[in-house]
Amino acid sequence: MTASVLPASLIENPRLDRWIKFQADRTVRIATGKVEMGQGIVTAIGQIAAEELDVPLGRVAVLSGDTTHGPDELYTTSSLSVDVSGGSVRLVCAEVRAKALERAALRLNCSRDELTVVDGRFLQNGAPTGQDYWTVAAEIDLTQAVTGTAPPKPVASYKVVGQSVPRVDLPGKMSGAAFVHDVLPADVLHARTLRQPNRGAVLASLDEAAIRRAAKGELQIVRDANFVAFVSPVEAVAQAAAVAAPRHAKWNGVRRIEPEQQEAAWLKGRPSDDRHIGAPPPATPPRNLVQATFSRPYISHGSMAPSCALAEYRDGHLTIRSHGQGMHPLRQNLAAALGLPIESITCQHLHGAGCYGHNGADDAALDAALIALRLPGKCIRLQWRREEEFGFEPVGPAMLVTLHVDLDARGRPADWTTEIWSPTHVQRPGTGTGFLLASEALANPPPEVAPFDPTEQRGGGGTRNAAPIYDVPAHRIVHHLVMRPPVRTSALRGLGALPNVYAIESLIDDLAARLGEDPVAYRLSILSEPRARRLVEAVAERAGWASRGTGGAGKGLGLGFARYKNRAAYAAVVAAVTVEETVRVDRVWCVADAGLVVNPDGARNQLEGGIVQAVSWTLKEQVRFDGEGIASRDWDSYPILRFSEIPEMRVEFVEASGNPALGVGECTVGPTAAAIGNAVHHALGVRLRDMPLTRERILAALA
Repeated sequence: MTASVLPASLIENPRLDRWIKFQADRTVRIATGKVEMGQGIVTAIGQIAAEELDVPLGRVAVLSGDTTHGPDELYTTSSLSVDVSGGSVRLVCAEVRAKALERAALRLNCSRDELTVVDGRFLQNGAPTGQDYWTVAAEIDLTQAVTGTAPPKPVASYKVVGQSVPRVDLPGKMSGAAFVHDVLPADVLHARTLRQPNRGAVLASLDEAAIRRAAKGELQIVRDANFVAFVSPVEAVAQAAAVAAPRHAKWNGVRRIEPEQQEAAWLKGRPSDDRHIGAPPPATPPRNLVQATFSRPYISHGSMAPSCALAEYRDGHLTIRSHGQGMHPLRQNLAAALGLPIESITCQHLHGAGCYGHNGADDAALDAALIALRLPGKCIRLQWRREEEFGFEPVGPAMLVTLHVDLDARGRPADWTTEIWSPTHVQRPGTGTGFLLASEALANPPPEVAPFDPTEQRGGGGTRNAAPIYDVPAHRIVHHLVMRPPVRTSALRGLGALPNVYAIESLIDDLAARLGEDPVAYRLSILSEPRARRLVEAVAERAGWASRGTGGAGKGLGLGFARYKNRAAYAAVVAAVTVEETVRVDRVWCVADAGLVVNPDGARNQLEGGIVQAVSWTLKEQVRFDGEGIASRDWDSYPILRFSEIPEMRVEFVEASGNPALGVGECTVGPTAAAIGNAVHHALGVRLRDMPLTRERILAALA
């Protein structure tokens, strides 16, 4: 294998010792730059290493997200961890295994072919040799760069990969000891902030005496230009100060936001950076043009716990513990924001309670760091308030999607245009599109930057899954990247895939209805890819599609299908709904193809989690605006799916272990939303094109 085809993580982190270390306690430490966010990646990485090294899984210790000892793998995003980081670990372990066997053969004066590995021990012609990885480890030069030439084990010989093993992160989480929020060092100081309402707002006055009276305890107020924090050894005191502070602060330059800006329709016609992707415009006028517009509103990450970070500045070195998605990027971004040498910062990952995408975690880390620099030698625990999390995290962008489809004589798509209006899906600090939030409140804020979206080579942002997977002779995307949305937007699970899949799959159902054809049969007539056809047929059979009937009377069955990014895992979903005053999803069937599945139980959890989140987004979630910004700042004004509303789910993978592993974390989100939309249409006979599918929208559609 040449360097040009190595995984990106190995190209950027070529030294073996950045990935693997044989430790004195007879464990092997595997390091990854990807971090655990509930997706089970630490367990899967351990399985891959145990498999390639032929050591017991219990002897593998995975170090995740550590800037001192681990590789820089940027952010944990886009369902790429098993593919990129897992693929890197597989090649590293295969190479180290080969090197260890060569050293053992020299020690034993035997042929390398006489040796095998069992539970980390080297056997010669099946007999014990007294040698193992740990006896020869000192003789292996791990400072070398990986070559990728050592062949990994064949899938047919796997004993650990492909097995459902318990996730190693769950015991700590179940006992309340794993989350960054649970870490309370001795003499820790608790901190909260007063947030700048928007970039450019200036704090004209702050009644500190009134805030101290409200706090009723020992309180330090840290201020740096328009950044204000409240610090106390008692958390309740810091919290009380933060709750009182907005009433005693006066700001100039506060930007007004109008409620109508919360709707996706507001995006159309705004200043935008326009791109045309795919086929050129059609040479002839359309013969049978069908057009339909769909929308998704701004949505919140809805993280179960608000963002939190620990910071300590001691002897000129800053140590940060955070639940962000990338510790190496966080380190670089903190160095830039604080003006510190990058070598003087260490970032370590701790678990957070619930997030897919770019929420407030990195911003909280800068908040904590700013306070720690003012109070050296103290451990600062900075936690956002719930209102702060909803009000100031970057939200998932609203999207308006119009499909223009020209049909041939058989009623099949002959030419397809997906036209999209959307703000950027990525304003991650350090990518050239955004900054850590508090840096905009400092005396010398960074200059504003023009937003851009991920390229199609990276899966796209607003354009993700905008190209139909079906057999369409010509298709193109017209992408209007809205330059100045009313609120900060960034990555949220699936990026633009959900609204794009919702639009495409809704229209496919409508095209079938125009011809009086069954939606499954219509899909199969324009879907030649064997792996895709297999899933559509399988999920229809599991859901009893043949007895679906004509619908109506408030009961419906709908199907949605997509391949995430058109190159990751496939998922076909059928949803059964009941529509009365509101929509209730009664049952969901899902059949997925993820290629080689490392941990089936963990991967199944990912499919189920995507289904649950998609149900919540499709039926309930929308960020609301008022004159001052985001108004939906609690669980009453931003409702999410309740446990009692989670549908019964039947989720399975088809056997595809002969294919490369495909990321599953986001593959069910779009198909689930589409299946619900199609099921509601089947139940009511009317199409709801705008999410969420609320009671008000149902009544309006019926009227």
